[in-house]
Amino acid sequence: MSTDASTTPLDSLDARAALVLIDLQNGILGMPTAPYASDAVLHNAVRLADAFRARNLPVVRVRVAWSPDGGDLPVSRTVAPGPRQAPPAEFAEFPAEFGPLGDDIVITKRHWGAFTGTELDLQLRRRGVTQIVLGGISTSIGVESTARSAFEQSYHLVIVEDATTDTDAASHEHSFGKIFPRIAQLGTTDEILGLLKR
Repeated sequence: MSTDASTTPLDSLDARAALVLIDLQNGILGMPTAPYASDAVLHNAVRLADAFRARNLPVVRVRVAWSPDGGDLPVSRTVAPGPRQAPPAEFAEFPAEFGPLGDDIVITKRHWGAFTGTELDLQLRRRGVTQIVLGGISTSIGVESTARSAFEQSYHLVIVEDATTDTDAASHEHSFGKIFPRIAQLGTTDEILGLLKR
């Protein structure tokens, strides 16, 4: 992973940080991914979620889903407009590795980014969250779209490189090498876990 030299080193987390995980759901985890396999990303995400919960810090599970009648499917004239009918219900279910929902916040989105048309900002602000630790699939789509919005809304932002992956390794590298260093601090799962132990 190459990063811009101007990236601020990650040496602390805010007292009110939240973990936000993008599209780690059954229908997405089954896709081929790179540079990391989806099961490796899920493993790191579960480690992070367990550590955040242990410190009573918010864990947000974001999923993409549509209503059974397809009335809220994306309307687009682009080359790849998205699904033409709503996927089956199990597409949006979270894997068993995450455990029960408990106090986790669940956000259902209909677009790439987790802020667009959802109550994510409201849920975070009501809990006094100032920093988002972000991971998920895919790097250049759902994660990057959410990261850009978080930056624009003045959240401190950390993106966890090995808890994030794409369907294309070059797209992952571009996001982490060119885009993310301008808007976020970058770290690994082990670095975040170490900071949480302080």
